[in-house]
This record gives sequence, structure tokens and C-alpha cells, in this order.
Amino acid sequence: MASLLGRMTADDQKPIVPTDWLFAIRKGFSSRALDSFGQNINATDAELAKMLGLSVRTLARRRRMLILTPNESDRLYRLARVVVRAGDVFDHRANGLVWLRSPNAALGGLTPMSMLDTDIGTEIVKDLLGRIEYGVFS
Repeated sequence: MASLLGRMTADDQKPIVPTDWLFAIRKGFSSRALDSFGQNINATDAELAKMLGLSVRTLARRRRMLILTPNESDRLYRLARVVVRAGDVFDHRANGLVWLRSPNAALGGLTPMSMLDTDIGTEIVKDLLGRIEYGVFS
């Protein structure tokens, strides 16, 4: 996770245990985490904004402010967690990203990535990844 998000806090401390993540999210990730995530998944600003439920202008404003809100940090953490999970299921982050960006019949033709803007969509995608991992027909 830390490699996907890069430096998440202003003091450059990387979370080690779950409570570190909790405190980092509550404090608000550095906008560098957003940039690192975008680069690591090769996403445009428009795609990042959509995944985070923001406008492109708000995204630019967060970069100027150098910090995300706790809510935005939580969303970014949720997105990164799914990207890591998809990479684990498909044996490589690049393969996981291809799957996340491809229309999926089990999701009614939607791409898994398009569902990650809500908690319920994220849970549906994570459930589908679990079924794929264990060979359950999806």
C-alpha cells in the first residue's frame, strides 16, 4: 500500500500498523499521495477526480493546499486497497489494473473501476475479486 501511495503525510512517515493508517487518514494524506497513486495506476486527473467523487477543480485545489481532507484520504485508501487486492488476485498490479478497467459481465457490463466511487460498489468489486480468487463462477 505504501508503495502505491508514496509519501502520505507531510512528515513522510509510512504507516506500519493499521492504527498508523487510521491516524494518517484522520490527519489527511499529503497531496503527494494522490499524485503517487495517479502515477502508479496511470490515471488522468479526470479519472482520479471521478474515483474520489471530486471535481477536477477541487482536485487541483487540494494539490495547491497540499493536503486531502480525511474523507478524501479515506476514499484514496479504499481505492488503493482495491488496486492492491486486484494485483494480488491477478499476480501483478498491471494485470489487476487491466481487469479493473475492463467491462465485466458480472457487473452488468460496467468496469470495476467505475464502481469504486462508493462504498457499496467497492464491496461488490472486492466480493467479485474473492470469487475469482477461489474459482467461483462469476
